[in-house]
Amino acid sequence: MQNVINALRVLEEVAIRQPAGVGELARELRLPKSTVQRSLKTLHEAGWIRPAGGTVTRWQVTSKALQVGRRAELGLRDAAMPVMEELRQRTGETIHLMVPEGDAVVLIERLETDKPLRIVLPLGIRLPLHASANGKAVLAHLGRPLAELPSYTETTITDPARLRAELEAVHLRGYADNRGEWRSDIAAVAAAVLGPDGPVASLSISMPASRMPEELRVEYGKLVTQAARTLTDSLG
Repeated sequence: MQNVINALRVLEEVAIRQPAGVGELARELRLPKSTVQRSLKTLHEAGWIRPAGGTVTRWQVTSKALQVGRRAELGLRDAAMPVMEELRQRTGETIHLMVPEGDAVVLIERLETDKPLRIVLPLGIRLPLHASANGKAVLAHLGRPLAELPSYTETTITDPARLRAELEAVHLRGYADNRGEWRSDIAAVAAAVLGPDGPVASLSISMPASRMPEELRVEYGKLVTQAARTLTDSLG
């Protein structure tokens, strides 16, 4: 069983850091190089990874791993769509579904507002964990060590102590908010969708900052928290 767990951990780390070498993987996973090497050999033989650039010193995931990820993503989308539609009907604003990937969240689905003034983010865009509502909703459940972080606007929280306090508040109230921390013209509230091992996605209500007064922020925060719980329950 431990060999299987090690191989899955190595696969996850390759997906995050690809192309990745044995030494780098061993350091990040705190495993002996020999253990990592055996896991890489097993994953390669099973078709999950391949040498990057034709050399066996660095590795990347294959289309097999991507296909499995896409199938899982489609299942998440199917479960999320009715929850997202109800949230859009209740708020009249844009609803985003994002999934964690490394140090970011990735937009995989959106339902847009009918209002002429809107913020349009392309599918596949990556948002930083510490500077977006979706990212902070996920980060609050990860328990990661925090280091000095890049700034995107004047309101981005870059100090680890301040961000830790913010994440504790997110955990307590159930939702995160974005006060122009990634782009100054965007405001959002978001809540994590949880699986057995932590966050698998996040839902958000996103809009131009001019449409998010404080009382609406709290109301929408409660709505997105309930929507994320509903999606969590539907995923089992």
